[in-house]
Amino acid sequence: MPQPAKKLFIDVLSGQRQPVPPMWMMRQAGRYLPEYREVRAKAGGFLDLCFNPELAAEVTLQPIRRFGFDAAIIFSDILVIPYALGRSVRFEVGEGPRLEPLDDPAKVATLASQADFSKLAPVFEALKIVRSALDPRTALIGFCGAPWTVATYMVAGHGTPDQAPARMMAYRHPEAFSKIIDVLVDSSIEYLLAQLAAGADALQIFDTWAGVLPPAEFVRWSTEPTRRIVEGVRAKAPDAKIIGFPRGAAAQLPGYVEATGVNGVSIDWTAEPAFIRERVQSKVAVQGNLDPLVLITGGAALDRAVDNVLANFAEGRLIFNLGHGIQPETPIAHVEQMIRRVRG
Repeated sequence: MPQPAKKLFIDVLSGQRQPVPPMWMMRQAGRYLPEYREVRAKAGGFLDLCFNPELAAEVTLQPIRRFGFDAAIIFSDILVIPYALGRSVRFEVGEGPRLEPLDDPAKVATLASQADFSKLAPVFEALKIVRSALDPRTALIGFCGAPWTVATYMVAGHGTPDQAPARMMAYRHPEAFSKIIDVLVDSSIEYLLAQLAAGADALQIFDTWAGVLPPAEFVRWSTEPTRRIVEGVRAKAPDAKIIGFPRGAAAQLPGYVEATGVNGVSIDWTAEPAFIRERVQSKVAVQGNLDPLVLITGGAALDRAVDNVLANFAEGRLIFNLGHGIQPETPIAHVEQMIRRVRG
């Protein structure tokens, strides 16, 4: 029997360091690409693009065709789970997501206990299209938002500078807030399993707002729900490769890694390298952590920053990435410069 094509991205998550680290970028399908802007204009609204399988597949593939990254990530959004739970979700141009706020226990009582995954069938269809179109050596990533981060948008009804509405609700009404988290944990497990069944090779759990939590609350609302998701996915897919991204977690990362059982963690650009090498990368793969602003800057500053990431982490298990999503104003030439620098 012929051997399956090696996916370097998956090899790193399986514990195998690569001499040249595999690479991709968070938000790599996005507004910095003219071909993406053309498809987005054709699709109409943001959710219209997410729920059009052919167009979502197209924009997922665009950065792979242009840059040859080692992984594609399906084009979708972390707020499709609230949508599948029957909540109103829309995206206002220039303002971001808008949802029906769940800002008191009476409103939380109206939250459905189970998601209607037929609403997310277009996401699964897009995954199938992408997987069939990808080179067998290129990994396909599925994802969800972590329950804490998704809950922050559900409680406030929109993003805020520090997600204070959700933090206050978790203090004032922990039982009601726990109900939101529990529903999101269960829904996320099923959503991620369906993405694996549709062709995803690995999964990422984005906890963008983990860094606003004090240590005890971080364990309760970020680490523990993520642990439950990983455990739930692995109960049915024991070999599932899962990356966590508790952005801003800093000193909490070793405990997060140990408790959750993830195969890798994304780190942002503020992470202290020696701490990460000794306490995190010694246990799992790390992914990151170029500052998206230095990618906009380009030139010698970008070369130095890329070299710094490699010097700090390339001796261990590294997936080269940004410390957060690529910014819309990023020049394509700078992305090409970064790739040349990483791959030599």
